[in-house]
Parts: sequence; structure tokens; C-alpha cells
Amino acid sequence: MSAPRFTTLGCRLNAYETEAMKDLAGQAGLGNAVVVNTCAVTAEAVRKARQEIRRLRRENPGARLIVTGCAAQTEPDTFAAMDEVDAVIGNTEKMQPATWGRLAADFIGQTERVQVDDIMSVTETAGHLIDGFGTRSRAYVQVQNGCDHRCTFCIIPYGRGNSRSVPAGVVVDQIKRLVGAGYNEVVLTGVDLTSWGADLPAQPRLGDLVMRILKLVPDLPRLRISSIDSIEVDDNLMQAIATEPRLMPHLHLSLQHGDDLILKRMKRRHLRDDAIRFTETARCLRPDMTFGADIIAGFPTESEAAFENSLRLVEDCHLTWLHVFPYSPRPGTPAARMPQVDGRAIKDRAARLRAAGAARVAAHLAEQQGRHHAVLMENARMGRTEQFTEVVFDSDRPEGAIVPATVTGHTGTQLTAT
Repeated sequence: MSAPRFTTLGCRLNAYETEAMKDLAGQAGLGNAVVVNTCAVTAEAVRKARQEIRRLRRENPGARLIVTGCAAQTEPDTFAAMDEVDAVIGNTEKMQPATWGRLAADFIGQTERVQVDDIMSVTETAGHLIDGFGTRSRAYVQVQNGCDHRCTFCIIPYGRGNSRSVPAGVVVDQIKRLVGAGYNEVVLTGVDLTSWGADLPAQPRLGDLVMRILKLVPDLPRLRISSIDSIEVDDNLMQAIATEPRLMPHLHLSLQHGDDLILKRMKRRHLRDDAIRFTETARCLRPDMTFGADIIAGFPTESEAAFENSLRLVEDCHLTWLHVFPYSPRPGTPAARMPQVDGRAIKDRAARLRAAGAARVAAHLAEQQGRHHAVLMENARMGRTEQFTEVVFDSDRPEGAIVPATVTGHTGTQLTAT
């Protein structure tokens, strides 16, 4: 019996959960199956999921095809109606051992073809944690799931449910196991990471979790935080940024736009000046801090002047690593009913944002000439600095090791070092 084949679409959290599903499916003995973990962030993501399912069916005509993930959660009927699909599994169900046991024992007969419950009724995070994911260099730890906010462009809360947090003790214990297994860097991840703790007793904040990890796991060399909402950053997290060298100086910010009116129409909780003030404060506390950011180009009603405010935000916030998203309407969201921007204008604005981001990357790479870094090796010849910049070497280093390096130049996208 062949092992199931898994395909992941979308975010890092989906990739983490795919690793957990591999474990669950293996324990259940599921074989001769293809599992597609979908994304629902845009209508284009759903279209790509359907395209991928058709391709996988052509390549695996005799396999049982299971669809799960956010698109399966928000649009179960869409995927159930596809002739290529044998079963549709919701985001809660995909993390439950019993689901995979039923699939392995009796795939079609007595098992319901569509297993998707109301995600909004879920009050706890999945209990299935994995000790390690990705390469031997870094491990990702999911500490939070879901989102309580309702941005007008976003369908994700309906795929992930309301915010739920993993208790700090559980997180610390897992990180201790990861460090014991040889991992030198751990990344905290979640859907809305800065909301961590709001549903726990005493309502701790993300900064409390970070400080607790660093105190109780002294052998952890590097702790990294994935995407955060800067307006929700608490005092303890700012203290950690200022005083804890093991917390890496790289933050990816969910900014989305640089114009106040568009931010209000998005139902974001910050304004332009809030973003600028946060990045200025963080850089004062940690001068080597670098920032990434999500920015949407062409949100409904976006004028050229509003777009220019986003473009200027790249310099005003010293953004280096940009994730630019050309807006596409997501059915079921309020933004889809707003006046839309012409598609050619959206494409042009996205290209201009990416060009601004590329210029910032070039400037960042040039600034590193001659500097010394501790590089975490992702493979024998490539690793990343504390700021998450790629570094290439001309000879082999041990994968997963943290090695000292002096920057000698750059290739345009990567640093070179000895």
C-alpha cells in the first residue's frame, strides 16, 4: 500500500498542518490517497485549488482524492460537486485522529463524503502538535489559530474560525523537545499571532509568551516571530525586542495599505501614522531590525493618490521584504461589493510596489558589505542571517548549524560571505 500524497496550497500554517496530517494519516494506515490542503485567501486561490485537483486526478487516476483546508471549509459544496473529489474534510476535522481512522477503515461506504462542521463553534486549538517541520535548520510551532477580526477583504475567519490559543505551558514543552532534538531556531506561527492569549485565563499577551519561552528554554539559540499586527503589539514584546538578542530582529507586518481612508474601508485597526510610529520605535530599540510587510494593490475605491500613500510607506516604514497582493474580489466579503479598480491599474500598481520592494532589498544587501552575521544554515551552501537575509557560501557548512560569516558582496538577491 503506497503512502498518501499531500499537496499544500497557501500559507505557512497550511504547510505546518500538512505535516501534522501526514503523521495522522500514517498512524491511521491510510494509503493510496491524494490529499489537497487548499487556500481560500482569494478567488484566484480557489480557482488554483480546483485546477490542482484536476491535475492530480489525471496523474493519480486510481487514488482516492481528499480535499481539505480553508477553501474546503468555506466552500464544501464547490469541491463536493467535482467528479474528481472523493471526500471533503473541514479544517477542524483534518486535525482529528478519528477522521483519518474513519477514512482509512471505510473510505466511502459508511463515511460521510463531506465532513465539514461549523468552524465558529470550535473553542480549542487542535491537540495534535508536531515536533519539527521543514528543514533540520528551523522548526515552526503553531501557537494560535483563527481570527476575531473581520477585515472587509478577508474570508479567512470563516475558514479558520475565531481566535484560539495554545496554552503557554504546552508551547514551552514542545519547544524544549525541539531544542532537545537539535533545532537551533523556532518560529512562532498563527493566523493572527498578536491575538494570542486573549482566550486564555488571565489573558496573557504574545510578549508574555515570548519572554516565558526565552526564560524557560535557555538553550534555544534563536526565536523568530512570523507575521504580526503591529497595532496589537504589547509592552512585553517591545521589551523583548529591546533586550533579548535571541529574539531575531525581523518582523513581518500585516500593514495591507498606506492610506487612511482605504485602511478604514478595509476595517483595519491602525492608521498610516501608527505603522510608521511602530517601525520607528522598533528600530530605535533594535537598530538592526528589518521589516517585511503584506500590502494590497488596487483595493476597491483606491485612487492614484491613495496608492501613492502605499508606495511611500515602503520608504517611510523602511520595509525590506514585501509581499504584494494584487487585489481580486473574494465572493462573500464586503469588499467584493465595493466599486472595483480597473484590472490593468491593479497590475501596474502591483508592479510598482514590487519595484519599490526590490529597490529596498538592493539597498539592504549593499548595506551589509563587510558586516558580520551569525548565519543559520538551511543547506550545505545557503543560510539566513538574523534578519532573514539569504547568504550563500562557496564551501559546505553543516545543515542546521549557526556559523559566523563576514559579508563579502551580494548577487542582487542574496548575500555572499566567507
